[in-house]
Amino acid sequence: MKPQGRLLDALLGALTAFGFVILYAPLVATSALSFFQIVRVRGAMGFAPFSLEPYLRLAANGEILAALATTLVVAAAATAASVVLGLMFAFYFVTARRTFGVAVQTMIFLPFLLPPIITGLSLLILFREIDFARGLATIVVGHIVFIVPVVYRTVLVRLQLLGRSLTEASLDLGASHFQTLTLVILPQLRPALIAGALLAFAISFDETLITLFVAGSETTLPIRLWAMMRVGFVPEINALATLILVFTAAVTLGVGLLQQRTVNRSL
Repeated sequence: MKPQGRLLDALLGALTAFGFVILYAPLVATSALSFFQIVRVRGAMGFAPFSLEPYLRLAANGEILAALATTLVVAAAATAASVVLGLMFAFYFVTARRTFGVAVQTMIFLPFLLPPIITGLSLLILFREIDFARGLATIVVGHIVFIVPVVYRTVLVRLQLLGRSLTEASLDLGASHFQTLTLVILPQLRPALIAGALLAFAISFDETLITLFVAGSETTLPIRLWAMMRVGFVPEINALATLILVFTAAVTLGVGLLQQRTVNRSL
């Protein structure tokens, strides 16, 4: 390899390493500070001994746990509804006339492309005009409006790659439309459905602006953490962030292994 090529490889490697540091240094720092708290001794900054006290405090903090439970319920309900709606919209787009399909697709993407503050304000005005009390149901509706486009686009790409030949072959072999859907099409869409559901769940879990408008007296985890950090930062937040990071990494790894096994079986 020429010296210029080695220099370019070294430069790209350094830039890649720097990018990884920028991306993951905050996560590593947060996890480390959940076990080793920063202390000041005679004006010098140091670290306290290893301790699980932040996790014990987190287990005893009813407000954070209640907010976490609300967030998980909202994210699960919104994701389940979004998977169903996204799948329906994707099937409609590939079967409807092009003009109608494009119009429906534009309507689906519009709430996601608008600033969240506009979407949240629009939902607030709607709920107020129809005299619908804000609470858990309105949060779920707001999140569904925001994350349906994510599932829809993920499923649509996979559905378009399948083409119509698979469906036509199944029908020619004597399968009914329902059998074709459940035994042929949906198994092929499973990786896209899983990926879309995970992405939708993550977006719903983190959504703050829309939730602020439609939450009413309910409190989700992002809103609770934002309120806590306005008055002071507590070690329990580091512990909670670490647990969420570990859970997310475990789920992502499990889904990746599942998809890899599915690919290997199909080969």
